[in-house]
Amino acid sequence: MNRKLLFRGTGTALVTPFRSDGEIDEAALKRLVDFQIKNGVEALLPTGTTGESVTLSDDEQARVVEIVVAQARRRASDSRVKIIAGAGSNNTKKAISLSKRAIACGADGVLIVGPYYNKPTQQGYFQHYAAIAEAIDAPIVVYNVPGRTASNIEAETMLRMAEEIPNVAGVKEASGNFGQIMEILRHRPKGIGVWSGDDAVTLPLVALGADGVVSVVSNEVPDLFSEMVRLCLKGKFDRALKLHNRLLPLMNINFVESNPIPVKAALAMMGMIHEQYRLPMVPLNEKHRPRLKKILEELDLID
Repeated sequence: MNRKLLFRGTGTALVTPFRSDGEIDEAALKRLVDFQIKNGVEALLPTGTTGESVTLSDDEQARVVEIVVAQARRRASDSRVKIIAGAGSNNTKKAISLSKRAIACGADGVLIVGPYYNKPTQQGYFQHYAAIAEAIDAPIVVYNVPGRTASNIEAETMLRMAEEIPNVAGVKEASGNFGQIMEILRHRPKGIGVWSGDDAVTLPLVALGADGVVSVVSNEVPDLFSEMVRLCLKGKFDRALKLHNRLLPLMNINFVESNPIPVKAALAMMGMIHEQYRLPMVPLNEKHRPRLKKILEELDLID
């Protein structure tokens, strides 16, 4: 089975900006896409966890993907940037529907989070992804994030999917289990991507053979973080480590409260978006704001 790696480098898990009336801020979303492409990321991932997808209607999800695709394809030179749309659900039938709509909107592939709350068996995971793959002719990135889904896609299951489901393109791994991730890296078939799902461990995972990252922090610093990842991929870890250490405070504070609360607060401070969320997400606690502001100042992201 010949697979081509979907992307190598940094994919940004895009926030979804909202207006003060709670509707999608399409102008701000277009600016974010331009900001990301101008600053060198290799992929954009709208309508994922960071994009507050679970509070978007199906029509809104499709609209966000449509905007991102159209904005990213305005210039032929930008076509290198892959658009991988979040289309996951804990209802397999709904995940199929969201995936079909995302591909119809022009996405290059879909990111499918492991079903949350249901806590499927490993066979249940396999059948979930197999059913989606049967329904669409596009790459699927598996997203394993036990901290949000309450269940883990084991290495054996991921490797089975990589072998037996032709359009499974790889995995965004956010389990934090290095032993598990190393097993996937060690045994994965050629062309299967492994991307860090946690910014702070991207450097060591690339050192172990990972292909890059699906990132939150690149919303704020796409230039610096994508450069760090490229340095890692070139084996220039001494230079990459300096950037990693410089960005680590921002990586950490981005998760001082549930994602995407801090990153949207930061982007608002940077003048990129309004600080608007949809319940049950609420604004960043005031006690964290001075520290966030200081970190942004130290990175010259705000005056």
